[in-house]
Amino acid sequence: MAQVAIVDTLRPSLGERERERPVQGCVHIVDDDASFRTAMERRLTKAGYEVATYASAEHLLDRFPSDSVLGCILLDVRIPGLSGPELQGRLSELGSTLPIIFLTGYPDIPTTVRGIKAGAEDFLTKPVSSDRLLQAVERAIANHSARYRLKSTLDVVHSHIAALTPRQRQVFELVVRGKTNKAVARAIGGTERTIKAHRHRVMEKMQVRSLAELVSLAERVGVLALATEQTD
Repeated sequence: MAQVAIVDTLRPSLGERERERPVQGCVHIVDDDASFRTAMERRLTKAGYEVATYASAEHLLDRFPSDSVLGCILLDVRIPGLSGPELQGRLSELGSTLPIIFLTGYPDIPTTVRGIKAGAEDFLTKPVSSDRLLQAVERAIANHSARYRLKSTLDVVHSHIAALTPRQRQVFELVVRGKTNKAVARAIGGTERTIKAHRHRVMEKMQVRSLAELVSLAERVGVLALATEQTD
């Protein structure tokens, strides 16, 4: 309980007071210590964040937070039932992009290394200072914003690729590898004129104006690498 008192009563510095303004983002706190959850919620709410608390990993999974709301998860390593690292793995399987900041009163190098390798944003040791806490949360939510924007962009690209006909997909994969209309026609059959029409339609469906843009999209979603591997 001493840990809670230190976090809860620590007076904010000038830098913190400057940061204490409304911000967009929700912090999800998963910890079996009710006093600790309350203290953390008070500190983060004061800093302008929305806060949701959970007494267990199962509780969070039952109220699975949406990726569409910017935020992060403050997750205790040692909690009854599903442990913090186990919840991290489960969330990854479910496709969650919410960054995870681990909290622990018993830090050890192997757990920290495994968590970071699995994608954790940070490891904070209890008791954690307000400065350290707010810096970690601010950084995590900024990363979530960037990650969510990228995921949304890639989802759109994948939906455009899915709209291509089988023939258009063939043309797409050959064109992004640098094949000319003549080379594509030899590879899959048809006339250069027909390939040119397919290529034009591919550009329209992918919503790009140049070959450079098309190649860039293919690279970002891994299509270019896959097409290259299939010809090796």
